[in-house]
Amino acid sequence: MSSKRAGHDPELLALDTGGTMTDAFVVDRQANYTVGKAQTTPEDESEGVIGSFGDALERWDAGVDTGSESLAGIVYSGTAMLNRLLEREGHGDIGVITNRGFEDSHRMGRGIQSWADLSYAGRLHAREHEHPEPIVPRENIRGVRGRTNMQGIDVIGLYEEEVREAVHDLLDQDVRVICVCLIYSYANPSQETRVREIATEVMEERGVDVPVWLSAEQNPVKGETPRLNTLVLEAYAVEPSREQLYGIRDAFEDRGAEAPFRVLSSSGGTVSPDHDWLAETMLSGPIGGVFGAEYLAEELGLSNLVCSDVGGTSFDVSLITEGHYPTRWDQSLAQFLVNIPMTALDSIGSGTGSYVRVDPASDRLEVGPDSAGYLVGVANEESGLETPTVTDCTAVLGYLNPDRFLGGDIPLDLDRAEAVLEEQVAGPLGEDLHETARGVLDVVERDMANELRSMVLGLGYSPENYHLVSYGGGGPLHAAGYTAPLDFKDVLVPDWAAAFSAFGCACADDAYRYDRSLDVILQPDRSNASEVADRLTEVFRGLREQAADAFERDGIDPAEMEFRPAIRAQYTGMLDDLEVRVPEGVWDGELDVEDLEAIIEKFEEEFGRVFKRAARSKENGYQVTMAVGTGVAPSPKPSLPQEETGRATPPEDASRGERPIYWAGDWHDAALWDMEALVPGNRVDGPAVVEAPATTMLVPPGYTAPLDEHRIYHLQEADR
Repeated sequence: MSSKRAGHDPELLALDTGGTMTDAFVVDRQANYTVGKAQTTPEDESEGVIGSFGDALERWDAGVDTGSESLAGIVYSGTAMLNRLLEREGHGDIGVITNRGFEDSHRMGRGIQSWADLSYAGRLHAREHEHPEPIVPRENIRGVRGRTNMQGIDVIGLYEEEVREAVHDLLDQDVRVICVCLIYSYANPSQETRVREIATEVMEERGVDVPVWLSAEQNPVKGETPRLNTLVLEAYAVEPSREQLYGIRDAFEDRGAEAPFRVLSSSGGTVSPDHDWLAETMLSGPIGGVFGAEYLAEELGLSNLVCSDVGGTSFDVSLITEGHYPTRWDQSLAQFLVNIPMTALDSIGSGTGSYVRVDPASDRLEVGPDSAGYLVGVANEESGLETPTVTDCTAVLGYLNPDRFLGGDIPLDLDRAEAVLEEQVAGPLGEDLHETARGVLDVVERDMANELRSMVLGLGYSPENYHLVSYGGGGPLHAAGYTAPLDFKDVLVPDWAAAFSAFGCACADDAYRYDRSLDVILQPDRSNASEVADRLTEVFRGLREQAADAFERDGIDPAEMEFRPAIRAQYTGMLDDLEVRVPEGVWDGELDVEDLEAIIEKFEEEFGRVFKRAARSKENGYQVTMAVGTGVAPSPKPSLPQEETGRATPPEDASRGERPIYWAGDWHDAALWDMEALVPGNRVDGPAVVEAPATTMLVPPGYTAPLDEHRIYHLQEADR
């Protein structure tokens, strides 16, 4: 893949719609690439998406209409669904039917839910405790008698008259959807199914039609609270966003695109916007970068890689260890525990758009966690903002070109930024303006470094054993600052860092994942191995059929699908389980005792990799907690750039002169470079600023950044 520009037919388009900017990553049939960027348009995302695509094609002297016609694939990721939840701008009027006595579980949640997503200090010292504002009001929740136990046996029959009464009550409340979540329905969905049958009868009598959603159909896994939350969030934040997805698809179709439009899921594949359940796509935006980093690690032969994404609203971190990234089930979204399989990702509210203030009570500097998002900062005169941001600080320090920020689409008024920072921050602190602005960045980058340190060291690893890849619009600008306290092997900055999450979308497979809780025990002496193998065979066949049906609905021949079964397992009595892929060649449509033994060996191998110093407990036997089935279909993929390397000295036409920048208490004359004009083999020595339409890379004094044949910069201290 290269950024050369001669005669291009766009083949693959990957999109990342963030809270601030919408990124486009475009690959042509010769594996050349281009990157585009535009402001996100929350009211109609298609405008920002088309703008970003057009911005990318301008570099190839091409237009959106002709570019759309040649596309073979379009992949979308974004944070709109999550932002809708965070900002409480979803669609309400949701009704819930649950077991009698569990009517308050949604608003009370589990104990951990009152601590989820709060600050680390607050959780550590137990000084904060709050429940999230419930999505469904108590008056829209009805409890009915009936009970299924964990073995899936109905121990108390469903009180059908209570169901009828509950449905009538909810319809009287004018709910637009009814969510049904009953105890242990993942083990036996019959009572939930009967609730829907009764609700359908009642609605026929009343002449109304309201959809009834079952938790056992959305995701039949254990945990009533997260299962209910996920179903409710599907109705509140996800379903309204489906119309946005259709709008983007229609916008491309109106421009002649015939390519399939897919959406990235948090577990690693892409799904159709027509998929029954889209809750797995809620966190697709930041997740995309992890898949891009995984692809990068495979191509470069890197075993351990830290993924760091600096956006306008947050700093997101994930780990790839020995070629693998973990999948979590204990995630929370806006303090709501959910049962969505997600690539493990930690996030803090520290980004380039974070607001900067002085606490009047303590006279201390505060940065974030709230953000200006796509409005950028007070330097953007059209923003209407009155509070300065991190971007305002980077601008007054000379790191940003005020005339070429985001390709010149948003000119920056440095005088206004300096005046507001002086009045609201430097003045109240009694400090020099530029020293204060640099202090703000020190605070931000220290928080980022602490997040990296806690993730790597907290898992028992060492930064010295990891490479780090920095991406996002703000990654190249802050990479030197937040990696300085840590001794990574190398810091990689792709020149397409601004669209790296979109690049990760392009690396994802077309895939549908289905999960089912099991709770099957394999005895230590393997006396019931045959029964366990038969049970797994039965469940895997059902999951494969679900995946095949999904692809068939999308117009993809199920015969082209590769089925990848997996289990989540633990030693009996353990608190945490591990996800383990069934080894290649084991699954052929049926499992026997020998196949089961191969899966257990794989579990032992995975356990030793994740818990290197933990004691094994084979004598307790094994508990299979969940079966996982993923159907994967072929899809177009990008490739890494592979260009010839030249001399270390950059070409003259890449120079943009000099500009003073403030670093370490002093001003320095920094060399300015055009990122797109630099060629592999060039070495950028600090102090320097490397500029591109979509991002800016800072190479501080004492640092250097050679560019390799893959168009990846290696940011490092010059004396290393």
